[in-house]
Amino acid sequence: MSIAVIGAGKWGSALYHALSINNKCYITSLTFRNIPNFVSIKEALKCEYLIFALSAQGISSWLKDNFINEGQKILIASKGIESSTCKFLDDIFLEFVSKDQLCVLSGPSFATEVMQKLPCALMINGYNEIICKEFAQFFPNFIKTYIDNDVKGAEICGAYKNVLAIASGICDGLKLGNNARASLIARGLIEMHRFGKFFEAKEETFLGLSGAGDLFLTASSSLSRNYRVGFMLAQNKSLKDIQIELKEVAEGIATSYAIKKIAQKKEIYTPIVNELVNILEGNKLNESVQNLLKQNNF
Repeated sequence: MSIAVIGAGKWGSALYHALSINNKCYITSLTFRNIPNFVSIKEALKCEYLIFALSAQGISSWLKDNFINEGQKILIASKGIESSTCKFLDDIFLEFVSKDQLCVLSGPSFATEVMQKLPCALMINGYNEIICKEFAQFFPNFIKTYIDNDVKGAEICGAYKNVLAIASGICDGLKLGNNARASLIARGLIEMHRFGKFFEAKEETFLGLSGAGDLFLTASSSLSRNYRVGFMLAQNKSLKDIQIELKEVAEGIATSYAIKKIAQKKEIYTPIVNELVNILEGNKLNESVQNLLKQNNF
């Protein structure tokens, strides 16, 4: 049994440290990191179990440049939708592997708290229950894992909550109050569910750890990089300056554009995402907030 984490950012590093508690685990990235058991990409791909924690926008090119399918079992720990193609992450991976090799990790989990071994609960959704159970057994006692088969629902929740976290950060940055933020998050959950329903995702996914759990966490804490993006936007900082200051990838930025494109094509009503994209494209914050509040079905 051999496990490798692909991606050595904060989330990948946190997963590597957690999985290393009870297992022999390796980690790799495109650039060398001074981490124990850091190996080359070629060596990592020889492992039986692979956990991908790469930026969602870079996964397609990474797979094209590096991946060789040797029957590895894959857990997608990244969250987002590819903005250039509007592809979900499982759809990208399915161009390289079979459904039986693939599952998705989701749920409320800040990397900082995982590194501190604080308790959390996560979902593993997959097409193959056996592989889901195999990945579940690798996690340490402080991480409780649950298993289901709603891959698309888990992916949509993981992607959408980052977008809503930016909107929530804007709300707090404008000092609109707790009532406004709670309203935004509640309506955001409904919007996320409406979007997922189009793709036949399970309703309970949006009410559980993958949906409400991760949304409540990400949209209400400065530990969330997406929330911080929104908060800084409310301080009239440019998106370019925010990304420089953040020094991390905020997946919600690119994902918001992908969701809007998909929603327009499929005729799905997504008012929060639409106004957030307007803000990212330079629309005045107060004007967008007022537009949103005027929506009958916000």
